[in-house]
Amino acid sequence: MSWLTRYRIRLYVRNSLWILPALSIPCALLAARFLIQIELWMGWTSTVSPETARIIMSTVAGSTFTLLVVVSSAMLLAVQLASAQLTPRIIAMIYRSPHAKLAFAIFVFTFTFSVAVLARIEVKVPLVTAYLAAYSFLLDLALFVFFIDNMGKTLRPSSALRAVGLAARDVIRDVYPSRLTKDSISPDPLKAIPKNEPRKIFANEDGAVLAFNLKGLLALAQKTNSVIEIVPQVGDFIAEGDPLFRIYESENRLAETEMLNSVAVAEERTLEQDPMFAFRILVDVASKALSPAINDPTTAVLAIDQIHHLLRDIGKRYLAEGLDKDANGRVRLIYRTPDWEDFVQLGTTEIRQYGRDSIQVQRRLRAMLEDLIETLPPQRAPILEKELALLGTSLKRAFPDLDDQVLAESGDLQGIGGSDDDLYEDSQATARHAGQAKPADNTDVKAYAQRRSEEDLQSHRN
Repeated sequence: MSWLTRYRIRLYVRNSLWILPALSIPCALLAARFLIQIELWMGWTSTVSPETARIIMSTVAGSTFTLLVVVSSAMLLAVQLASAQLTPRIIAMIYRSPHAKLAFAIFVFTFTFSVAVLARIEVKVPLVTAYLAAYSFLLDLALFVFFIDNMGKTLRPSSALRAVGLAARDVIRDVYPSRLTKDSISPDPLKAIPKNEPRKIFANEDGAVLAFNLKGLLALAQKTNSVIEIVPQVGDFIAEGDPLFRIYESENRLAETEMLNSVAVAEERTLEQDPMFAFRILVDVASKALSPAINDPTTAVLAIDQIHHLLRDIGKRYLAEGLDKDANGRVRLIYRTPDWEDFVQLGTTEIRQYGRDSIQVQRRLRAMLEDLIETLPPQRAPILEKELALLGTSLKRAFPDLDDQVLAESGDLQGIGGSDDDLYEDSQATARHAGQAKPADNTDVKAYAQRRSEEDLQSHRN
C-alpha cells in the first residue's frame, strides 16, 4: 500500500462521522446474540412477561431512534451556525469531534441492541439482556444531555477559536521542532539546485496540496542519486498539468507513479502539515466578524488573541529551511516553506484592513505587535515594526478626530479596557500632538482630559 493510499484512508477516517456508528451495528447484533445464548445455556430468565418486555423494548428502540434524529439535526445546525457565524473552514473540526462520534455510536448501538433483543423475545424473556437493553436508555439520556451541552459550548467563538489555536500549536511544534538561536542561519535552497536541466512531473489532479512524504521522497532521491524539488508549497492550489516535481537525475530514473503517490492533493486544506491554514481560519473568522453585516469586533479580538500566541510560538522557533540532506550531507530534497514574514503578514494584513474603523481592533493589533517586538528575538523585529508603522498610517486615515487617533495609538490587550496608566500615556500623547504642556502627575489626568474636551467644544462653537 502506497503512502498516498494510507494517508487518504487515515484522513477519511478522521474526518468521517459515520464509521464508528456503522461499526457499532454489527457489534450490537453480535453482543445480543452472544448474551442471549449464554443466558439460555445458564437458564437465566426474567419474571417480566413477554408482552411487557416487548413494550419496553419497543419504547427503548423508538426513543433511541428519536435521539438519533435529534442529534443529527443538532449536528447539521452546528455546521450551519459555524459556517455562517465563523467560517466554513472550521466545519471539518466539528466532524472530527470525538464527543459527536461517541454519542452517535452509543445511540446506534442501543437502538440496534434493543431491536435485536425484541426480535428474540418469545415465551421466555432473557434476564441480563433485557435489563441491559432497558437501562441502557438511561445512559443514552445522560449522554444526550452531555452532547448538547458540549455542542453549545463548542459553538461559542472563544471555544472554537481556542480549539483552532490548540490544534495549530501541535502542528507548529511538529513541523518546526527546533528552537531559534542566535546562530540560526537559514540557507538558500535555490543555491542547492543543480545546473543541469530537470525532468518535470506534472500533477494529474486538481486541488490543494495537503502533505508530502518527506522521508519517502528523501529515500527515493538517495536511492537513485537524484535531487528532487517539490514545486508547490503545502497549502497551494494546483491544477491538473501544473509542475509538481523537478527532478535532477544522475543515474536511475524515478518512476512517475511512485512520485505522484508521495504527494496528497484534495479539495480542502488541512492542518496536518500546514500551520498557515490555522492562521487562515483565524483571519477568516476575524474578517467575517468585522464585516458590516455582523459588526462584531470583540470576536475579531478573540481571533487576534490566538494569532498573538501562535506568532509568539512560531517566532521562537527555527523555521525549516526547505531542504533535506542524506547521511553524507548532500542535498537530496528541496521544498518550499512559509517564512516569518508570511506568517506575520497573513496574521495582520487583512485584519488591519477590515478593522481600520474599529478602535478596539486597532488597539489590540498594536498591543500584539508591540509585545512581539519586545519578547521575540531581534531578527524577528523588522517585519513587526513595518506592520506597526502601517497600522499607524491606517489609523490616521480612518480617524480624523485627534482624540480618536490618540486612543487608537495606545495598545491594549483587551481592545478597549485600558487602565489609568494608559489614560495618562494617552494624555501625554495628546499634549504632544496639540503642542500643549502635559499634566504634571497622574492626579491631574481627569481634570486635564475634561479641560481638553471643553476647549475642543468651545473651539467648535466658535
